[in-house]
Amino acid sequence: MENISTIIHNFYTQNIQQYQEYPIKLVALIIDIALVVFLAYQLLRIVKDSRAWQLAKGIIFLVVANALSALFKLNILHYILSAVMNWGVILLIIIFQPELRRALEQLGTSKITRFFGIEKDIITKTKEDIYKIVIAATELANQKKGALIVIERDIEIKDIIATGVVIDAEVSPQLLVNIFEPNTPLHDGAVIIGNNKIEAAACMLPLSQATNISTALGTRHRAAIGMSKESDSIVVVVSEETGKISVAKDGNLIADVREDTLKKILISNIVTKRFTIPEQPQAKFIRIKDAFTAKIKNKDKKEETK
Repeated sequence: MENISTIIHNFYTQNIQQYQEYPIKLVALIIDIALVVFLAYQLLRIVKDSRAWQLAKGIIFLVVANALSALFKLNILHYILSAVMNWGVILLIIIFQPELRRALEQLGTSKITRFFGIEKDIITKTKEDIYKIVIAATELANQKKGALIVIERDIEIKDIIATGVVIDAEVSPQLLVNIFEPNTPLHDGAVIIGNNKIEAAACMLPLSQATNISTALGTRHRAAIGMSKESDSIVVVVSEETGKISVAKDGNLIADVREDTLKKILISNIVTKRFTIPEQPQAKFIRIKDAFTAKIKNKDKKEETK
């Protein structure tokens, strides 16, 4: 018992007491541990995405086997494994050479923020996504392929996303054009873009019941108007018949917009008004409330017509 109490006392004196006397050392210890854990996590993340992950599991197996051989007095096996482990550092450098080189390259370039898991600024990323949407819409218009692209803003439209097929992919002009390729499984319906991702495709949108809409407009345009009326989403429509691009916003349709105009409309409504100009909380609340009120009214009208 005396030996145990002596060990506990020595451990307390050497490790715990100093942190009570000098709290700054405790802060340094916490930072030290956090940095080690973070770097270990980043290393595992890099390795996991490569073929070296299988080799890493093999190394872990060797370490565990070496410890067990020492515990159960398997002297010959322990000797062999210890000899292998002595060369472990060199083996790690050889095995993980591509991953280590990639990490060092990132540290020496502008990709350092990506190494530490810091993504692009939300405004920059949103602008890039808008440019990609414009490129896709222009390409679809030139090919006269119908398209319906909903860009989610403040009001979430999970009920609409649930009607389609989940995609959860980065915004890409090639992917958007490919989705709306005629006679493909996902071309009939709308694509939902939110949180800087293509969230879903082949989604069904509510049709506008307004009687003042031109009879020349088809189902896509009515769906775009209905969607923009029931939420604060911006909807881009490409006509299959004319190849013209339209934008639906707040229940109104801006018809036949060109590429530069489309870009300005999307930047203004999705970036400038949401991120650059601070919106008064009361104004934002009123805007969201109006959107929900319109959604409820449309549901009531649908029930009355049934």
